Amino acid sequence: MNAHDFSLAGIPLKALCTGALWWPDQALLCVSDLHLGKSERIARRGGSALPPYETRDTLTRLAADLALTKARTVICLGDSFDDLGAARALPEEEKLWIARLQAGRRWIWVEGNHDPGPVDLGGSHLAELPLVPLTFRHIAHAQASGEISGHYHPKASLSLRGRTVTRPVFLYDSDRLIMPAYGTYTGGLDCQSAVFAPLMRPEACAVLTGKTAVAVPMPR
Repeated sequence: MNAHDFSLAGIPLKALCTGALWWPDQALLCVSDLHLGKSERIARRGGSALPPYETRDTLTRLAADLALTKARTVICLGDSFDDLGAARALPEEEKLWIARLQAGRRWIWVEGNHDPGPVDLGGSHLAELPLVPLTFRHIAHAQASGEISGHYHPKASLSLRGRTVTRPVFLYDSDRLIMPAYGTYTGGLDCQSAVFAPLMRPEACAVLTGKTAVAVPMPR
């Protein structure tokens, strides 16, 4: 398993190179910001036409992570759909695909700012999920501890061998973890943004996703 091992609130966790989080002791897989149906939402609002394959690609990668980990619990940490219209517009084939991934598993949809209400799919729908000593929610609370959140789609750029490499990243310190976006068409917010300053401690780490999970001091 290609992953970076770390702990939060004394809990051993693995940041997978795919952008998913694995909690081995709970057989729990967490992914954030899938933004399924983004191409449909952009087209519906008169934007540029994008190839409508991002949902299939995202679900293919999620299926691979579930097969790798054999997760019994799945948490989708908010913004699982680009909006409620995108959730309703999912083709029947993709709804059935999600149902097959859910089969035999506890599946929790944590609500995000793009998907504030329930969707017509299986699983539980929660504003946040406390699994002591951790709490899973979509948007970080500045005073929280033991928190796992998403929302910001953090990314980092590093200079390697004369070229700049930009990747989605996990950001973590002793208080919290901010997840990378898992969805195929999601953009990112550079971790040097002022948004992260009140959330991440000076010793925070960034874990780059890609072929290999690589941990570095969080770029500032």
